[in-house]
Amino acid sequence: MTSSPTAPTAPAPSGGPAATPLGFGVGARVTAAVMSEDYARILEGVLSRLDLTGLVHETGDVSTYLGGHETHLQRALIDLAEALARTGHHATLSVLLSRGCPGEVACELPGGAGPRATEVPQPRSTGRFASAEWALYPLADEVAVDGTAPDHMRDIHAAIEHAKDLGTFRGSEHFVTRLEGDAGDVIATALAGWLLVGRGVQHVTSHLTLSLNSPSHEVRELAAGADAPGADAPAAGDEGREEAR
Repeated sequence: MTSSPTAPTAPAPSGGPAATPLGFGVGARVTAAVMSEDYARILEGVLSRLDLTGLVHETGDVSTYLGGHETHLQRALIDLAEALARTGHHATLSVLLSRGCPGEVACELPGGAGPRATEVPQPRSTGRFASAEWALYPLADEVAVDGTAPDHMRDIHAAIEHAKDLGTFRGSEHFVTRLEGDAGDVIATALAGWLLVGRGVQHVTSHLTLSLNSPSHEVRELAAGADAPGADAPAAGDEGREEAR
């Protein structure tokens, strides 16, 4: 694991409501889609088998809210992506991650709850290929208690470098970073960037959209330890485009 994109600061006080994941507003809004006429039955089957232990969930007509510890959140998202991929149908999974939102955090501390440091969960390989578009938003608006000035692009670039270290980075595109690889590794990359930036920034959000079993994918299943297609090839337009986040 590489170092944190931002300098670690003290976690939220252990006695306050922000010390718990739900108190700190840790969660995701998730939307899954299956390109099949029988999509309702397929989605109902996938969701009925999903392990949501440790999470609260609320299902709506636009998205499903999942709230709880980051480790449980990553497990459920990887399980969901794998289950969608194993249907054999082209499917997409859209995820909005958020932690430390002032509208969610119940805290009377001056300046808000402050960053909440959390260990980055280990990824779980699924053997299923995914491509994804990822965007990260460190919403730092004030100078940190240690004097660090907010710098969104510094944190975003550091998270992109971390994705390169993990081997899932494929290139920069308009407004997003493209990730490819095992679905579990792709999701873990987005979670890692979100959590590592969150060690120095209270409010961090991230968007991740995965494509599974796309007709344009060269492969759908990955052998153990195999690299995704194009893993060793230089990303087109890589130079000078990372600032397009």
